[in-house]
Amino acid sequence: MTAVTFTASAGPVHRARRRGAVLGLLAWGTGIAFFLPVAWMVLTSLHSESDAATNPPSLAASLTLDGYRAFLGAGGGASPWPSLINSTTASVVSTLLVLLLALPAAYALSIRPVRKWTDVLFFFLSTKMLPVVAGLLPVYLFAKNTGLLDNIWLLVVLYTSMNLPIAVWMMQSFLADVPLSIIEAAQMDGARLPTILSRIVAPIAGPGIAATALICFIFSWNEMLFARVLTGVTAQTAPVFLTGFVTSQGLFLAQLCAASTVISLPVLAAGFAAQDKLVQGLSLGAVK
Repeated sequence: MTAVTFTASAGPVHRARRRGAVLGLLAWGTGIAFFLPVAWMVLTSLHSESDAATNPPSLAASLTLDGYRAFLGAGGGASPWPSLINSTTASVVSTLLVLLLALPAAYALSIRPVRKWTDVLFFFLSTKMLPVVAGLLPVYLFAKNTGLLDNIWLLVVLYTSMNLPIAVWMMQSFLADVPLSIIEAAQMDGARLPTILSRIVAPIAGPGIAATALICFIFSWNEMLFARVLTGVTAQTAPVFLTGFVTSQGLFLAQLCAASTVISLPVLAAGFAAQDKLVQGLSLGAVK
């Protein structure tokens, strides 16, 4: 009887372990599939232009840093530092503005919900349904008539308005998990709204705020359409600078891969530094 019971109970356990092993292998396969293009880009950036242009590429080709030297301006080309500074300024400032505006809005839609708050959320999200290119001409004409062409602060305003709906939508879900009793206790002690937001809501919803900030930063850093049309030399961003490696003389593949690797580092560094809070933040509000 004991042997029969053990065998019967071992079946579901064995199937669960086998299912876990299959899911683990699937997760590893998916991760490797996403990582391979990045690894290939880094490897290509370490090759010379002649080796990078071979078809199929040679994995045993000699490694060199010529692509990085050319990108950083050592080869006599344009310096990438102004573009990197512009991208950093536009991304960081717009992300901070988004957080400052989205936190009170999300508070009003979750902890102290206004009337028809679901309609308000849908309105926020509906602003993202318009293709970006559809608003390009009006924005360009406005920038031209107001003298804001090739101005980095115009990109800051645009990136803030583009990321704000997503930020409000995400943070509304995060702030919905903040215990209302803590806020009511703070209000009874005389705490005002700015104090509640900065000292109670923000620390509790910190992982969600970090996840929102990282996503807004990535969207701003990678945006190229508005930056390509509305900037020239002074406010040129890093993605626009990348297009300079595609010329009428051909495609400088090694330099392009080196530039893409360097420009991707800030996003990778930010994601690595905030990975714990990112996972916690994305899991907030997932289970109700």
